[in-house]
Amino acid sequence: MMYKRILLKLSGESLAGKSSSGISNKKLIEYATEIESVVKKGVEVAVVVGGGNIFRGGDGMAIERVQGDHMGMLATVINGLALQSALENNSIKTRLMTAVKIDEIAEPFIRRRAIRHLEKGRVVIFGAGTGNPYFTTDTAAVLRAIEVKANVIIKGTRVDGVFSSDPEENKNAKKFSKISFDEVYSKKLSIMDMTAFTLCQENNLPIDIFNVNKKGNLLKLVQGEDIGTRVHL
Repeated sequence: MMYKRILLKLSGESLAGKSSSGISNKKLIEYATEIESVVKKGVEVAVVVGGGNIFRGGDGMAIERVQGDHMGMLATVINGLALQSALENNSIKTRLMTAVKIDEIAEPFIRRRAIRHLEKGRVVIFGAGTGNPYFTTDTAAVLRAIEVKANVIIKGTRVDGVFSSDPEENKNAKKFSKISFDEVYSKKLSIMDMTAFTLCQENNLPIDIFNVNKKGNLLKLVQGEDIGTRVHL
């Protein structure tokens, strides 16, 4: 295995499948199976799921920004509970830990406890973002990856990696198999928000971007196959 401990970042929208919102049972089962394949190889797995399939704030809504961000945090907990259930249906021991206390539903995030869960082979899902408004779930994912000493943050997307332009709009877009943090800046490529990206660079945390919807891709990636794009120093 190329990695001992990973943090997988999934968008909320990916859980919706072909719908624009909600949770697709088909996608839940697919992602749980992908994670299971990696866990069974002895890789320690942490997961952060976004909440955009349930709530996404925006201009023009009659919801104040902080309130909207709190709603988004709760949406990630709902997604975390769904993924936890799907994993446990596959007999994968899973813990949901949240940045805000919801004692009846999940464990509070305690760094040492999270690491201990990972060491015991449990999948750890981190919910409620950082617990603070104005921070994205990408930033939360990077923060948790650094805190639990993950070897890499793996970002699942619907395309095959990082391209010179949007491959869904430009069929001639060039895919990068490897690219440095500095090149991403200079080419003005969009991988994650600037706070999250800078945290990765400053802490020498590589980013792997891959197509999460292709069966077997996650296992191939952690085994060191040339899947997706690697962002490095």
